[in-house]
Amino acid sequence: MLAGTLLLTAACSGGGDDDKPSWQGGGNGSGAGASQAPSAGPKLSTVAVTSPATDATSVELRSEVKYNSEDPQNTEVTVTDAKGKTVEGTLDKDGNAWRPAEALAWNTKYTVTVKTPAAEGKNNTTTSSFTTMKEPSDLVRVTSFLADGQTVGVGMPLIMKFGKAIPEKYRGEVERRMPVTATPAQEGTWRWISPTEVQYRPKEYWQAGTKVFYKAQLKGVKLGDNAYGRSDLTVDLKIGRKMVMNVSNKTKTMTVEEDGKVIKTIKVSLGKKSTPSASGTMVVMEKAAHTIFDTTDEDPVNGYKTPIDWAQRVTYSGQFIHAAPWSEGVQGRSNVSHGCVNISEALGKWLFDRTLMGDVVTVSGTEEKLKNGDGWTNWNMSWEEYKKGSYLKN
Repeated sequence: MLAGTLLLTAACSGGGDDDKPSWQGGGNGSGAGASQAPSAGPKLSTVAVTSPATDATSVELRSEVKYNSEDPQNTEVTVTDAKGKTVEGTLDKDGNAWRPAEALAWNTKYTVTVKTPAAEGKNNTTTSSFTTMKEPSDLVRVTSFLADGQTVGVGMPLIMKFGKAIPEKYRGEVERRMPVTATPAQEGTWRWISPTEVQYRPKEYWQAGTKVFYKAQLKGVKLGDNAYGRSDLTVDLKIGRKMVMNVSNKTKTMTVEEDGKVIKTIKVSLGKKSTPSASGTMVVMEKAAHTIFDTTDEDPVNGYKTPIDWAQRVTYSGQFIHAAPWSEGVQGRSNVSHGCVNISEALGKWLFDRTLMGDVVTVSGTEEKLKNGDGWTNWNMSWEEYKKGSYLKN
């Protein structure tokens, strides 16, 4: 608000006609200066854009537009690109902020128009422009292990990977920009497995039939000192029926439960004493109807190459559930495997045909404990422990 003050100075004398009043800035005898009104200041406005600053450059792609308004609840905000096309966004009238629905384009000029109902004597509309940052040379790719349309087991973690290590100080912002929506709603959190990988699990196993939608809104988001997210992505998938396979070393059996009901009890042979199976909670990571186990690279002397049917991986280190016709005679009685869960050829196929990636497998009573990180071990720790891997305050 500008205010101008006209300062007038008068010189008086008691002389004759030559001593007429003379106004500062005016000539004698004309009187022109005396009739001039003060200059009017600029018209006040009911609204103002406060951020980004007018004509700002190098603005980040997900920056919000902040404004002041005398009538926030009736304020309208429109953002258009260089071609005049309206940009989709959400308006927070309580916070006086407009946020883009998606990342803006690189190196593009945008115009903001903020409008309120008319106010007597004041402007009710204001405009401001800004230009987004140029596309940086260091762009980080983000990928999802899962894809649209998949159906997975109740123990399946959501897995996101990054093309380069994300420094710790940026990880909380990454989590904030990767929202997960479950229907029905279920509590859950992300956990950093490594600087390049983050995984999400709910507090309890996913409820059977849950619809899961998650997204990474990371295009243009700072992911390092000079690095930014390359693009956004979304994934829409479904959780199948609840299947849990409980393997007991004590009874040498696997109890297969589907939706809480036991549908099969299978005799097993686990790892012998020199190569014990690991006890813990795992999930099915991948499946192969036919493959070859080859350990000769790791152990040229005692390694082996063996054709395997109905293999289901549960650890990175090589623990599988698979058919082992050579051990059918001792299944249910003794352990002879190299750490895997051996079952018969027929039941190997029966189980393989019914499982999904992400189905839960528990092994109990063996000499060795499962190491966290040896596979998708999200369920091998308590909820309180799991949450500690998040960089958001819980």
